[in-house]
Amino acid sequence: MKKIMLALTAASLCALAPFPAFAGPFEDGLAAYNKKNYAAAYSLWKPLAEQGNKNAQFNLGVMFEKGLGVTKSNAQAVHWYRKAAEQGHATAQYNLGTMYEKGLGGTKNNAQAVEWYRKSADQEYAIAQFSLGNMYYDAHGIPQNYFEAFRWFLKAAEQGNKNAQYNLGIMYKNGRGVTKSANQAVDWYRKSAEQGLKDAQYNLGTMYEHGEGVTKDYAQALKWYRASAAQGYIYGQYALGSMYYAGRGLTKDYAQAAQWYRKAADQGFAKAQLNLGVMYYKGQGVSKDKNTAIDWFKKAAVQGNKDAKTALTQLGVQ
Repeated sequence: MKKIMLALTAASLCALAPFPAFAGPFEDGLAAYNKKNYAAAYSLWKPLAEQGNKNAQFNLGVMFEKGLGVTKSNAQAVHWYRKAAEQGHATAQYNLGTMYEKGLGGTKNNAQAVEWYRKSADQEYAIAQFSLGNMYYDAHGIPQNYFEAFRWFLKAAEQGNKNAQYNLGIMYKNGRGVTKSANQAVDWYRKSAEQGLKDAQYNLGTMYEHGEGVTKDYAQALKWYRASAAQGYIYGQYALGSMYYAGRGLTKDYAQAAQWYRKAADQGFAKAQLNLGVMYYKGQGVSKDKNTAIDWFKKAAVQGNKDAKTALTQLGVQ
């Protein structure tokens, strides 16, 4: 029932560089930016950037990437990020890495992404450490090395990066780059789950449901499945439906099971579509309806679900 996967590299832009203590054009530009007077901010920062101010250069990169006060241009964003990055601006280095990784403003180049992530990561920038760990894990631009991936995830996780914490949980669970430990997996899932990461909440729920690394506790499993499901996570929704269907940790309730299966099924999750079809066929928690059951079986079968295909064959449906 579990689906554990590596969190995707986070590539959202960071906040604009803070203004220096002295008053002047940079501070005036920030004031204009905060008032959403982007054209004025640009006109104040452009001369500073051309004079080599790395914070102004970084901010121009942000403005070109977002299209704020200027025509959106990834090529120009890369241009200004590079100028700031070459002066050691950690966030610019990270952003330049993401541009290379995604092929924005030029040709995709994972080797260059790794280079810039490393420069930023070496300055203890947590999200760059996380991203560098992902590059090692997925062998993007660098040979696959789970030990190095673990090392960089740990650095980011210790700074509170919830995605890195989640990834450490996966690595401990599967014994990749580190000695397998369900207890450690639980600890890192919990840190991430408590920060609201739905994937970690679901995985922590499965550990409690099956008694891996913790004493089996259906109440705790339900708590974390609910937290995940409330964020629209299909695996959390499906797991919650299964708990209601089987009556694990609560009174069996087919209506609630059908409700949660439907939420996951509506998002295209084949197992939930299959189970919802079964419930319509049997009239469990919903009005018995063979045609609706067939509709859900078809949705699951199209995705290759073998049980759904078998059900359709048994019902004589082509």
